[in-house]
Amino acid sequence: MAKLKINTTQNVNLDYKIVGIGERILALVIDLFVFFLYLFVVNTITSIIDDVFSDRWTVIGMQSLLLLPIMFYSLYMHIIFNGRTVGKMIVKTRVVKIDGSPVHWSNFMIRWMLRLVDLWIFFGTVSILTILFSEKRQRLGDSAAGTVVISTKNTVKITHTILEEVEETYEPKFIMVTKLNDKDVRLIKETFIIAKRSRDFKTLKALRVKVESILDTKSELYDLQYIDTVLKDYNYFTQSM
Repeated sequence: MAKLKINTTQNVNLDYKIVGIGERILALVIDLFVFFLYLFVVNTITSIIDDVFSDRWTVIGMQSLLLLPIMFYSLYMHIIFNGRTVGKMIVKTRVVKIDGSPVHWSNFMIRWMLRLVDLWIFFGTVSILTILFSEKRQRLGDSAAGTVVISTKNTVKITHTILEEVEETYEPKFIMVTKLNDKDVRLIKETFIIAKRSRDFKTLKALRVKVESILDTKSELYDLQYIDTVLKDYNYFTQSM
């Protein structure tokens, strides 16, 4: 199983499964179904227009205009929905950069332009062969754009990282948490989670004493609340940097 490892800005390695040919074909089939539905709507509209306008060129012009969304479907869907089309949303896949950086619209443009070779001119043969024989399951467009298609089904849970969910209105209590580093916080969080799940209050107390000694803080918060606050404060300050 091919995997992509992405290192986040907080030095957390996230492993994603790179999708194979089966999931990519399924997403494409769903997108084609969307095409046919849209074409049915366009055909209905043009039939109505044909009854209203006697000028054949007006009907052809309107029909061509209505078909534009189909031509640029893959491009604007990927740009607007952050690397996903309707098919990819349903199959739960997404286009990302190999190095983990944000995908620029130009990367999507390159992928879209090379669809002509990948999918349409040779009826998908080029795409299938390049995906099958590519280490990262990339079609020609992916290789040129530096992108890869990953599965979002089994994303890493936030509890597996040093990250904490912090609300926008959150107000930190301990500015001294900046003395800590990612390694410290990872160890604190892992110990905190294990002690919390097993209701090991003795370990929680020892952890709290250790953290207080490092940060040189005193608080009236309970042990569990104190550690939880420290973790959130650390994330608040590091995410704001």
